[in-house]
Amino acid sequence: MRLSTPSPLHLTYCTNIHPGESWGATDRNLKTYLPILKQRLSPDQPFGVGLRLADAATHELLAGNTLSQFQAWLQEQDLYVFTVNGFPFGGFHHQIVKDRVYAPDWSLQERLTYTQRLIHILATLLPEGMDGGISTLPLSYKPWWREDTAAMELVFQRSTLNLVEAVMTMAQVHQSTGKLIHLDLEPEPDGLIENAQETIAFFQNWLLPIGIPALIKGLGVHADTAEMLLKRHIRLCYDTCHFAVEYEEPKSALTALREAGIAIGKFQLSAALKINLPEPSQRQSLVEALTPFAESTYLHQVISRYADGTLQHYPDLTEALPALSTDEAIEWRTHFHVPIFVDEYSTFASTQDHISHILEYLSLAPECTHLEIETYTWDVLPPDMKLDILESIEREYVWVLKTLI
Repeated sequence: MRLSTPSPLHLTYCTNIHPGESWGATDRNLKTYLPILKQRLSPDQPFGVGLRLADAATHELLAGNTLSQFQAWLQEQDLYVFTVNGFPFGGFHHQIVKDRVYAPDWSLQERLTYTQRLIHILATLLPEGMDGGISTLPLSYKPWWREDTAAMELVFQRSTLNLVEAVMTMAQVHQSTGKLIHLDLEPEPDGLIENAQETIAFFQNWLLPIGIPALIKGLGVHADTAEMLLKRHIRLCYDTCHFAVEYEEPKSALTALREAGIAIGKFQLSAALKINLPEPSQRQSLVEALTPFAESTYLHQVISRYADGTLQHYPDLTEALPALSTDEAIEWRTHFHVPIFVDEYSTFASTQDHISHILEYLSLAPECTHLEIETYTWDVLPPDMKLDILESIEREYVWVLKTLI
């Protein structure tokens, strides 16, 4: 939905919370939930859509006149698409996802061609005068390459060249249609890019040094134009859950990114689990409380913080839990997208305050007008946290709207 306070913004929720990889399943979900939510939340104004399309759905949507039919339905329902989640390539629900969510990564052609299909779909659906964004993975999964420096550098190089190809596609779309689309890299724990510092390093050490000469050759533009195109079309998706798990301070992170000339394409509003740890001998109740969150579908990376400020990473909650009784850390943060309208649970808290601070500091990213609620774990939440899905989505919108006032 369009918001005017504190500045022009578009708010949506990511439809990746609804299971379905085919276009038929995606279409049914959209038609089931979106009209009801629009009537509840924005009955008299257009209602924005955060579209998630798996690879299979993109092929089906681009076949025949399916895309034009979908566009007509959006117009009929007073809905508009301005952002797409292009992170998960394939299955995302009711199966073991874990690190396969990063496959294929940006070093592979399949990731590029999938994203190019998303670009063309979004260019068709995007309303005039509005920029569109596609969030995507942070290149690859760091543990795949951590033991082989040469292989990791090759992944950086190949990923950068594929991103440059995507930039050329987006630049051509902009020139031919006037529609500006950006690709928003989404740092997260154990991603090849996982925080503000690593994002800045990627731009400075890989994207610009490789991308500028490649665009000069590919598009016949000058160096300053090539740099402008790279920074216009490659942006950052700031997921508040991910940055909170990394213990990033919102104002400092946004300031550093802005000073480096890196634009924010989208803020994904999501909350992580936050646990203030008592003495190790007093943690058995925490182990029992956290065990239901150690489920088998998604990765739930854990980062522990010690009194001296140092951090330790665990690749998944299932691997972290056995260390809880001996870990000398004072706090754990876990990559588990819990409802954003709750800040305190019986034995732990959420990083809801990180979202509040981001909404307070939106002026530090004036180029960003996209806000997307992204709690996708409703199916795997412990039973006592599950609510009716429509009620849950509505409560998340209401919390954001109240916090923005």
